[in-house]
This record gives sequence, structure tokens and C-alpha cells, in this order.
Amino acid sequence: MQLRQGDPWPEFFRDCRREAFHLELKDSYAESYESEPLRRFLSGEPAEEGDPSPEWRAMVRETADRGVTMSRVRVVTIPLSDYQRWLLSITHYNVNAGDDIRYVPRNLVPPEDMPEDDWWLFDGRLVVFNVTAADGKPADSVSTTDPGIAAYCRSVKQRLWDLAMPYAQFNRVHAGQ
Repeated sequence: MQLRQGDPWPEFFRDCRREAFHLELKDSYAESYESEPLRRFLSGEPAEEGDPSPEWRAMVRETADRGVTMSRVRVVTIPLSDYQRWLLSITHYNVNAGDDIRYVPRNLVPPEDMPEDDWWLFDGRLVVFNVTAADGKPADSVSTTDPGIAAYCRSVKQRLWDLAMPYAQFNRVHAGQ
């Protein structure tokens, strides 16, 4: 495993050739840049105009435009946490940029498919774990090309993808809850 400090994400996406998959497991995240938009959402204030994370979406769009498949599965508790309700309200930005996002209720996920940390799987061989601190804030990322870990992640990805509901369908059922 290799500790990746700073912002290694542009490099990961630039080097990706076929597929970037993200598994998200937490009901809330403590990203500092999300605090104000989340507060506005929870207080019923109108959202600020435009994409709340244009740099990220530009990277998603550029990656998808190169022919790389961008996808993710979000494992969520039903009813949705306040954070997940807010995230659902802005997910269309990611989808419009080329990210195929799907949802699976936590109670449908077998325990062996629930690692501790979120991860990205790049081209089926590079696994990058998003490590979080005890307070939920992002720490650093750790990457590996260990064939056994990559094989495990590929199998989890496939099992959860088969259980997951596409964003548009999930949004119709769960928006406003």
C-alpha cells in the first residue's frame, strides 16, 4: 500500500484508460467545502446558482469524454440521512457530467461487501482507499495494485452493481423524504 498525500486525484483520473468506479459507504461526509451548501439545504434556503463543485465535474467530464466509463454505487441507509438527501438533490450534476451513479439500500448489502472505507477502482487493477478520520473528515488516500485486493474490489463492485438502482429511478422514489 502506498500513502497518497495531497491531491493525487487528477493523476489517477488522467492515467485511467477504461473505467473508474467509486464505492461510497458512509451516510455522511465531513468535507469542509460542503458545509455551507448542506446548511442552506437543511434550513430550506435556496441553493446557490450553478454547480456546487465545478472543478470536480470538469474532471469527470474530461475523463468521460476520453471514453473512460465513470460509475459509482452509493450504499445508503433508508430513510436517507440529511446529508444523503442533500447529496441526492445535487447528484444530477455528476450524472450530467458523465458519472453513472446508482444506489443500494444498506440492508441489502451482505457484510462481506461492506469494507470500512470507500474506494475507487481504476481500470480494474488500481484500488485507492479514501481514508477518513474518526471525526468523518477526509484523511489521505492509500493505493494498491495488489491483485488479491483488486479482485475483491471487482467482485464487490459487480455484486453491488447488480443490486443497485440507477440514480433517476432512486431519485423518483426517495427525493423529498
